[in-house]
Amino acid sequence: MTEAAALPGQPRGGVLSGPATARAVNVLAPNASAMTLDGTNTWIVAEPDSELAVVIDPGPLDDAHLTHVIATAEKAGKRVALTLLTHGHPDHAEGAGRFAELTGTKVRALDPALRLGDEGLAAGDVVTTGGLEMRVVPTPGHTADSLCFHLPADRAVLTGDTILGRGTTVVAHPDGRLGDYLDSLRRLRSLTVDDGVHTVLPGHGPVLEDAQGAVEFYLAHRAHRLAQVETAVESGYATSSEVVAHVYADVDRSLWPAAELSVLAQLDYLREHGLI
Repeated sequence: MTEAAALPGQPRGGVLSGPATARAVNVLAPNASAMTLDGTNTWIVAEPDSELAVVIDPGPLDDAHLTHVIATAEKAGKRVALTLLTHGHPDHAEGAGRFAELTGTKVRALDPALRLGDEGLAAGDVVTTGGLEMRVVPTPGHTADSLCFHLPADRAVLTGDTILGRGTTVVAHPDGRLGDYLDSLRRLRSLTVDDGVHTVLPGHGPVLEDAQGAVEFYLAHRAHRLAQVETAVESGYATSSEVVAHVYADVDRSLWPAAELSVLAQLDYLREHGLI
């Protein structure tokens, strides 16, 4: 869920649908909008020599898309054996129940309300379906239940809405918390520094081949916006809507409602840290 369609200086990428790494293939859901960019990226991940695949974020409740995901896996000689969710927003998770019916798979997620089956996801978990190694990375902030998945063999990370292929993500009050989000970005930065991750496979938008650059861009953008909000409050803009009109004047007005939720999260952060 994006806050802005594009911003100067953001790392650019490619591949909106199709193979992105040796193990990850993207099937783009037809739900393009101001908030979902080109649509939701549904990821099929599997070892090249395995018959079993894992699907991450089946996307919206759209039978044509869900059956296309299954057909794409089958065309590659794979059977969908497990479904994972990066978080519970409908554009990522609404179709999970139907997809589980179509594939006979369990759905694993951090939020128990989203799971189908007994097993959830938590920090330190490693998904090993079909010989795959995919590590669960907690990244709260965009939502409380947000997760990323580290794919070491491809030096890649599947980021859901934590990092997008274009624009920046919304940290939407009250579920979204800016302090948590900044910690999550730093956690992802450590993957780029310590684990050699260089590819971002996002929940929306194109693949990014400079993971560290993307994280640094996001951190700089957040610091810049936070400083703008702090200055706006000090200048007498009293309400979140007033702050949005002042700080987000360069953003399409259709995104202002989402920007206001982000401003509320920023105001909470500034108050918690005694900055306003």
